[in-house]
Amino acid sequence: STKHSVTWTYGINYGRIADNLPAPESVVTLLKAAKVNHIRIYDADHGVLTAFNGSGIEVIVGLPNGYLKEMSTGEDRAMNWVKENVQAFLPGTQIRGIAVGNEILGGSDMELWEVLLPAAKNIYGAVYRLGLKEIVQVSSPHSEAVFANSYPPSACIFKPDVVPFMKPLLQLFSQIGSPFYINAYPFLAYKNDPQHIDINYALFKDNRGIYDAKTKLHYDNMFEAQVDAAYSALEKAGFNKMEIIVSETGWASRGDPDEAGATVKNARTYNRHLRKRLTKKKGTPLRPKIPIRAYVFALFNENSKPGPTSERNFGLFKPDGSIAYDIGFTGLVPSSAPPLSFKDIAAQGWLRWSYSLLFMACSVVLQQGLG
Repeated sequence: STKHSVTWTYGINYGRIADNLPAPESVVTLLKAAKVNHIRIYDADHGVLTAFNGSGIEVIVGLPNGYLKEMSTGEDRAMNWVKENVQAFLPGTQIRGIAVGNEILGGSDMELWEVLLPAAKNIYGAVYRLGLKEIVQVSSPHSEAVFANSYPPSACIFKPDVVPFMKPLLQLFSQIGSPFYINAYPFLAYKNDPQHIDINYALFKDNRGIYDAKTKLHYDNMFEAQVDAAYSALEKAGFNKMEIIVSETGWASRGDPDEAGATVKNARTYNRHLRKRLTKKKGTPLRPKIPIRAYVFALFNENSKPGPTSERNFGLFKPDGSIAYDIGFTGLVPSSAPPLSFKDIAAQGWLRWSYSLLFMACSVVLQQGLG
């Protein structure tokens, strides 16, 4: 794809429904320290986009669900939105995609089902007319709710009521060269059916796996099975050449009593294995030549999110820049150290610099005295 650097496989979702998060400028520092070069945000916040200017980090911005009706009614409104929230920040901020809505099809708001396609068309039309089509992709992330079934992977199809809306959307994305975005969560599958799903299979740990008799393929983890299930559904719908990008995946570190598997240990295990898996830049059993690309959910816990406890506890990092648990990132401060603010971290940097100057000055004086 011309829209993304061809070598990336690991990105992170930067959700911000919280009241204790660091400033976006500090988030850039954290991402650079972690060597994460791809993020997805859920809006087009100008403060965030300004902070990422010159960072070299590639960003997918979101057109929130609440804007879809407005964008669907006129090309001029879509043009204004793209001008103000995308074009105005290029090229300094490397915006590489627009996610039109999030998890619309399969959801409960049928009005949004109706306006998703025209909104996507108008947003792409604006991108095209502004000469940005080679830089900025347009797509729309979907949840597993768009599928009628996903076991075994080869049996996956889109739900009959979703098909009339999904097929023209896929036709648009096929024509403009966009990927299919799927939010794939083994955690949610396990949480909803812990009696019948092997948690080791969900966590990339040693297990018997599953065998798909139709394709004669073996799966030793649910993540790859979910991706290939989506590929199977696309193939049956007539879009077998469309690439899949996992727009969200992750594991909650804390949940309510009825949310099975939501522990720090399981979150660490899932995210550590996932990161190793993505770093290998390999494909799935069904698409071995297409490296899996995924955005992990999420950068921080989001303490203001509504819903069950798990919704607020997917973060890989703490607001002070330390790691929430070890999956191979170092963070900006040791996780065992007392909490530090980003101002403290910056101050420490100046302190070390000042000590260096003092040491050099003392050395010069000492040498002169000896001379």
